[in-house]
Amino acid sequence: MNSHTVKFTTHIGKVNTLPVSGKAGDGFLLDGGDQGEIFLPGAQAPGDCAAGQKLDVFVYPENDGRLVATCTTANGQVGECALMKAVHVTRAGAFMNWGIEKDLLVPVSQQQTPMQENRSYVVYLLLDPQQRVIGSTKLHRYLEETTESMAAGDEVELMIAGKTDLGYKAIVNGTHLGLLFKSEVFQPLRAGDTTRAYIKKVRPDGKIGLTLQQQNKKSRTELTDRILAFLETHGGSSTLTDYSPPEAIYKQYGVSKGNYKKALGALYKRRLIRVTKDKVTLLPRTRPPG
Repeated sequence: MNSHTVKFTTHIGKVNTLPVSGKAGDGFLLDGGDQGEIFLPGAQAPGDCAAGQKLDVFVYPENDGRLVATCTTANGQVGECALMKAVHVTRAGAFMNWGIEKDLLVPVSQQQTPMQENRSYVVYLLLDPQQRVIGSTKLHRYLEETTESMAAGDEVELMIAGKTDLGYKAIVNGTHLGLLFKSEVFQPLRAGDTTRAYIKKVRPDGKIGLTLQQQNKKSRTELTDRILAFLETHGGSSTLTDYSPPEAIYKQYGVSKGNYKKALGALYKRRLIRVTKDKVTLLPRTRPPG
């Protein structure tokens, strides 16, 4: 039987649970497993820190490559995307506010467009060949742009990555890139915003189309019920037609113009409403005899 103790792995650029080995100078030493001892400055340690205690710490390399730890939560870990502000721009790249003492470098070669000081960007965090944590705004290098595992109707979590001519590029479940078309958006969105959304469609080439509104039978039925309720409580008519501006429709019902038009069409086919260019009118409901 192998008598050697198998060392655990400490992940650079991530939160790790590490035991305190003992005190060292103005801080503490942590058992970093395969990374050896890692220094935790006293200013970054909890007040009751003592040998044998296990701490959740963020581990990152200093400029000289030496690993250090902090109990402060960093704004983003390796393998994740995070919104960060550029605090200093140099020839080497942009230094981003990482939420810890050290700033995060986004090298010029990793910038999708030249970054500007005091502007915020969605950055993907990764380890470079020298095991330094760096950032990249070239998200397409690290996130999947096609999918075989997602399907229309799936609920997902989005982070808005930026605006395009067609709408918004968005990070889907932290692993993929998709597109949220302008016609699907009727609320202010900025880079870094997170929201629940749905897969609208997966194109034949695997590209992901997104929507902020659920599109299934239940949601369509709920919308037609809400339209009928509105008409019944507003004198049987409404000036919100399928010619109305998308913003006005979203303000009233929180849905896209396309979904609203489909709901009006369904009610019209059921002979519950009359639709003209200027008005939607509730028709008298036919009651069964007796």
